[in-house]
Amino acid sequence: MDVRFTDSAGILGPPDGRSFPRFMGPSTFARLPRLDQVTAWDVAVMGVPLDIGTSYRPGARFGPIGIRQAARTLRSWHPVLEVAPFGAQQVVDAGDVACSTFVIEDAIEAIDRAAAELTTGGGRILTLGGDHTIAYPLLREVYRRHGPVALVHFDAHVDTYDTYMGAPYTHGTPFRRASEEGLFIPGHSMHVGIRGSKYGPEDLSEDAGFGFSVLGTWEIETIGISGYIERIAERVGDRPVYLSIDIDVLDPAFAPATGTPEAGGFTSRELLGILRGLRDVHLVGADIVEVAPIYDHAEITSIAAANVAYELLSMMAPVG
Repeated sequence: MDVRFTDSAGILGPPDGRSFPRFMGPSTFARLPRLDQVTAWDVAVMGVPLDIGTSYRPGARFGPIGIRQAARTLRSWHPVLEVAPFGAQQVVDAGDVACSTFVIEDAIEAIDRAAAELTTGGGRILTLGGDHTIAYPLLREVYRRHGPVALVHFDAHVDTYDTYMGAPYTHGTPFRRASEEGLFIPGHSMHVGIRGSKYGPEDLSEDAGFGFSVLGTWEIETIGISGYIERIAERVGDRPVYLSIDIDVLDPAFAPATGTPEAGGFTSRELLGILRGLRDVHLVGADIVEVAPIYDHAEITSIAAANVAYELLSMMAPVG
């Protein structure tokens, strides 16, 4: 029997793992209710199983499945932030976007359309990718509701290239396209976790022209987690914030299952700590991308991504 908790406000949440084992039950994110099982919701977890924008290792189309499976380990109370992300708000699993796996332009339009339809009632979306191409249509939808946002992009790579092999829509180009459409606020957006080799010095100089600042991973040795929190919070201020998190911001020791791994990344603890410190930003949407479970070992990348999702949902939950 699928036993889920309902609190005094009528919020439907996941089953209690002490009485309904976590390896049983629905395959939704954290065993949450489906969209069609509630009358109203605050945050929807949406999957986008797309990876035709990848330039190296494919497989991120299975990211939503992998993250949902790993999310079975999540519980209902966040002891550090002192919030119940599944009890203070109605969170639902909205399933996957049925997007083309052959024509990327069609997929982009399908993602944009699905996100727009989902948020008609005003709720927020946490998206599970899929490759980083999906951030572009998701930003288009957020722009329509909030105007340009402060974009905080956690990644090993800047993803502001113009084309790959002549293709304008890839996982390495979403923020160039977003800049061209004015979807984020120059001067209040930033990349966090950038590292690794580049094609040339122009990679970073061109990127700066789009209004990003860059905070790499090596600074963790000098400014620590608190320094990252302070710099990000100062950059975004009280503006609406969109977080786009490529799982390759983590070191391959903590996230081997990704399309373009780079040595020298954050530990899982460092990334979770930075996100917890951003609890007070005005978060209007987020995505987690580039999880490719086929390259995983004991589900460690999917587990990391599921816990990143948990932090983001906790950030979205109202206080008190």
